[in-house]
Amino acid sequence: MVDADQTFVIVGGGLAGAKAAEALRAEGFNGRVILICDERDHPYERPSLSKGYLLGKEERDSVFVHEPAWYAQNDIELHLGQTVDKIDRAAKTVRFGDDGTLVRYDKLLIATGSEPRRLDIPGTDLAGVHHLRRLAHAERLKGVLSSLGRDNGHIVIAGGGWIGLEVAAAAREYGAEVTVVEPEPTPLYGVLGPELGALFGELHSSHGVRFHFGARLTEIVGQDGMVLAARTDDGEEHPAHDVLAAIGAAPRTGLAEAAGLEVADREHGGGIVVDGQLRTSDPDIYAAGDVAAFPHGPYGTRVRVEHWANALNGGPAAARAMLGKDVTYDRVPYFFSDQYDLGMEYSGWAPAGSYDQVVLRGDAAKREFIAFWLKDGRVLAGMNVNVWDVTETVQNLIRSRAKVDTDALADPHTPLENLVP
Repeated sequence: MVDADQTFVIVGGGLAGAKAAEALRAEGFNGRVILICDERDHPYERPSLSKGYLLGKEERDSVFVHEPAWYAQNDIELHLGQTVDKIDRAAKTVRFGDDGTLVRYDKLLIATGSEPRRLDIPGTDLAGVHHLRRLAHAERLKGVLSSLGRDNGHIVIAGGGWIGLEVAAAAREYGAEVTVVEPEPTPLYGVLGPELGALFGELHSSHGVRFHFGARLTEIVGQDGMVLAARTDDGEEHPAHDVLAAIGAAPRTGLAEAAGLEVADREHGGGIVVDGQLRTSDPDIYAAGDVAAFPHGPYGTRVRVEHWANALNGGPAAARAMLGKDVTYDRVPYFFSDQYDLGMEYSGWAPAGSYDQVVLRGDAAKREFIAFWLKDGRVLAGMNVNVWDVTETVQNLIRSRAKVDTDALADPHTPLENLVP
């Protein structure tokens, strides 16, 4: 039993942390719940930062996980704009970085998320260099893209991953000129491989985005503190008024490492090592969201997932485990993206080198299809593009680990449900 006089502390005020707090109350926990957020905004969801909110199609208030009054109504002690700089596992305390206040915990959840990787080149201190991770970043970038669109301005985006492409699409919708610099031969090369990465390259090229593949930024040139151009390692120079660094994210594991918790190496995605209950190497400390590296039975390896659905589901799973409930966290990874008139959902996990076949069902030329990544005839991942209401079936195929008839998989006249054992 969990006593009412116990204190559960959640470090990290993103989606995972906020949903964990919600789950604790929903499960009947009557003890103290302390949620510590290093941002001054109430906990919010991040997908809209590069999608609807960035495009001006969603209001600012739409991104918040709960109404501000919800926290007091549910007796959640919310600390905004506060950082935790130390976990003392022996004393079972966390220390606030601002004033050294110590808070004791019975159970602790680390949900510190990830942070953008930085460009390590000259010129990153110029005013027109941006990252996109926080609401404040999105607010600033929204104004920048609007101004660039009005003035026929130019933004250079370092990185052709999901964030880079979503911002490229938003920038084009505002009317800005866009160049994407990407070291691989296609965008999304490491996620989708060359087969599907090329399709996204064609999509963006058809909307006026210029790509510079096989190159990296080496310098951002400016004058009077403002960006003028971006140079690449092959000697090219791209005129620019602004630059976005979209070269990936790193899990925020510093607090856990300093506390002596086990952390995975970068080759395996980094992140705090947790078991199937999202419990760290300390039995009273849990981790969820971007920062957690959890064992995934269907894939036979440890994975770290930097997507909305993982935070949405991982936070509540950790909360239930903290309450002593039987939890096995092995959800199929899922994310979605919207770019121009293309909407997609991706389920599964198929990094480069893990698959030996890609099967398409539908019409790729019309951008209405489902792609499947397979290994030894078994589906590892699936992506539906402008085809809807198939995610559950795709995930069932992945979970089944069954060998499939690839001809039937490619045939749109064969119901997908018929392929699930």
